[in-house]
Amino acid sequence: MKQLYIKQKVFSLNSKFTVKDQEENDAYYVEGSFLKIPKTFSVMNTAGEEVALVTKKVMSFLPKFFVEVNGQEVLTIKKEFSFLKARYTIDAAGIEVKGNWLDMDFQVLQNGEVIGQVSKEWFTWGDSYRVQVMKDEMETILIALVVAIDCVKADQAAASSAANN
Repeated sequence: MKQLYIKQKVFSLNSKFTVKDQEENDAYYVEGSFLKIPKTFSVMNTAGEEVALVTKKVMSFLPKFFVEVNGQEVLTIKKEFSFLKARYTIDAAGIEVKGNWLDMDFQVLQNGEVIGQVSKEWFTWGDSYRVQVMKDEMETILIALVVAIDCVKADQAAASSAANN
């Protein structure tokens, strides 16, 4: 089992952050498009090669995010219409999330087998998450999934803030 740590800086305007391994070495770099349409997050390995891409669909009635790994679309996160509480679904072949994923405390399963565990690290500046990887070949998908869900949360918080003003 491998552990990775994702820490986003609170006051970062360029939307760049690093994913660290358990020895605090750089494992991945994530770079977001700030004020660009469509909004994207590129996940790169330490050699600077893009290994995953998270894209927010534009011109959609409800928010929708696509996750690509190595050029292949692997999952979609979309908001469902609901009157009382925001609901999101994840569409992917054999991949599901169980737990409270909007609070970033969940398991990721593939065909019923746990492939990863995500938990929010508390008492830190910015959003910090611990990602436990049970299957090495699913590491990139897990990182991209956490980035996508964090983007969904940020959009939901921005929409909620705008609605309250």
